[in-house]
Amino acid sequence: MKVVGVIPSRYGSTRLPGKPLKDILGYPMLWWVYNRVNKITKLNEIYVATDDERIKNVCDEYHIPVVMTSSTHKTAANRLHEVSQVIDADFYVQINGDEPLIDINAVEACIPDDIPQEREFGTNIITKIDNTAQLMDTSNIKVVYDDNMNAKYMSRTPIPFPFKSIDFDYYKHVGIIGYNKKMLDFYANSTPGKFETIEGIDTLRFIDYDKQLKFIAVDSCHSLSVDTQKDLEMVIEILKRGQ
Repeated sequence: MKVVGVIPSRYGSTRLPGKPLKDILGYPMLWWVYNRVNKITKLNEIYVATDDERIKNVCDEYHIPVVMTSSTHKTAANRLHEVSQVIDADFYVQINGDEPLIDINAVEACIPDDIPQEREFGTNIITKIDNTAQLMDTSNIKVVYDDNMNAKYMSRTPIPFPFKSIDFDYYKHVGIIGYNKKMLDFYANSTPGKFETIEGIDTLRFIDYDKQLKFIAVDSCHSLSVDTQKDLEMVIEILKRGQ
């Protein structure tokens, strides 16, 4: 079984332009992400997927495999689909390019031992919400699943609502998602469904169209995305301390 990791990477960022190439202790952010996930033995190959020549040039400089993709993609899944058109694999794992401290155990957990190929199939890492602030934050996507961990719904609001009981653990989506080729083909050739349009969560498309998305829970996976200069400085300090 061949598993490919894909790091979608755009140069443009409203709050932190040129984010993938920001210097962290002498290396660009992308270098840190790539070298971190390159330790995962379940990943046979890893590629950066970008539409920017500046990012490609830096990848070439550091010998990071890179695939040039269209500049019209609106989502990471669309960019992964284009990669899947030129790189054959049984499974593709979406890895965030703005997480230099990405949890490699969570990435590895995203890759199941048995990956169906005859139908659309995907996986999505989730982790337990441990405080009220996280629960109420609309940027944290809350999830509901059945007894077999198949996705039933995702929302920016707390679901299910604790009307009769508070004896319930809430979980949130972590931006590590795996797809087989059929799932990526479906995504690229479909339009947003009802709930995706309402919630603004593109992963809801799989639920809208009744495709199998299996949640995989991991412990204490609270990612630190670099979205601002302050985030960048925090990551630098953490890496300086060797954490």
